[in-house]
Amino acid sequence: MRLSFYLIFFFSLVSFRAFTAPNLLPEPVTNNAVAKVTLDDQAYALSFMGLGADKTHKAVHNKVWALNLATNRWQQKSSVPSTLPLKGRLASIAVGIGSKAYVFGGYTVAEDHSEISSPDNFVYDLKTDSYQFIAPTPVPTDDAVALVYQNRYIYLISGWHNDGNVNLVQMYNVETNQWRQASPFLGEPVFGHAGGIWGNNLLVCDGVKVKAQHLVRRTFSSVAACYSGQIDPQAPFKIDWRKVEHPTGEGRYRMAASGAKLTQGVGVVFAGGSLNPYNYNGIGYNGVPSEASRDIWFYNFERQVWQFAKAPKATMDHRGLVPTFNMSEYLILGGMGKNQEVLNSVTHLALNNLDWQSSVK
Repeated sequence: MRLSFYLIFFFSLVSFRAFTAPNLLPEPVTNNAVAKVTLDDQAYALSFMGLGADKTHKAVHNKVWALNLATNRWQQKSSVPSTLPLKGRLASIAVGIGSKAYVFGGYTVAEDHSEISSPDNFVYDLKTDSYQFIAPTPVPTDDAVALVYQNRYIYLISGWHNDGNVNLVQMYNVETNQWRQASPFLGEPVFGHAGGIWGNNLLVCDGVKVKAQHLVRRTFSSVAACYSGQIDPQAPFKIDWRKVEHPTGEGRYRMAASGAKLTQGVGVVFAGGSLNPYNYNGIGYNGVPSEASRDIWFYNFERQVWQFAKAPKATMDHRGLVPTFNMSEYLILGGMGKNQEVLNSVTHLALNNLDWQSSVK
């Protein structure tokens, strides 16, 4: 009888911890690189750099915040260093491996609105709250997708480099601190796309392409396309890319995404984003203010089907999803909401509790 009571009490605590809404971010931030790390059996969500509430070039910063997922407490950490005159960056990407986070690229924004893709890459050690330079990316990129394979290889997929998009898949080996080129991205080169990985399988969707115009300045337009890639375990630089049917036929910009394990199977989940590609202030390249979405997509690798649900609130301008205590619960840290407002919210997605549909409502 006593044992049954303690078991019930224990599992109620686990459930409470898993579904407790985290505290708000210390301040609003969007376009921030995010990652999860683990130190001394404690899980932390990290937010690196990004854009503050004013949404001007002066609001681009290099601040770092860490959320202890067990205590729900935020703590400010040492700012991200930079070799460039401007220290703040947008569109960086980060991933966590063990107690360390790897932070790649991004771009600076000057007063005249000129942008420079940063060559700086760092490994951040949460235990010592310190940064160490790692090998620069052969072609520095921002607004790329970063995916981790076997806790050793990090793939930077497509993205923007100073003057245009690249179709490169640049693979970093954390054990040797070396880069090599992997099989190029099969789709059109894009920035602001999203993707995730589970096992040997990865999936990348959407983004923005550069479109040439006759005798006038180039324009940007959204891409509605998804590509799956299967990694060769014996030669991780080889990726067999194949096209996957798009879930809606309408491209999204800067969704949050991650590999996920749901009751219906394993795959990649995509959340939020906008149908209208935009500049860093949330105003579309077409001059129309962009609106955030509540839509969630899940692609099931085993069944090769899409499923659809709704998030608690509409958000956009993301650099990733942060897993909590398992691979079916995720956090969206900040972003933009209604009327392009920069958010200090932490959106909790308990994926197995959502009302999943086989078609878009």
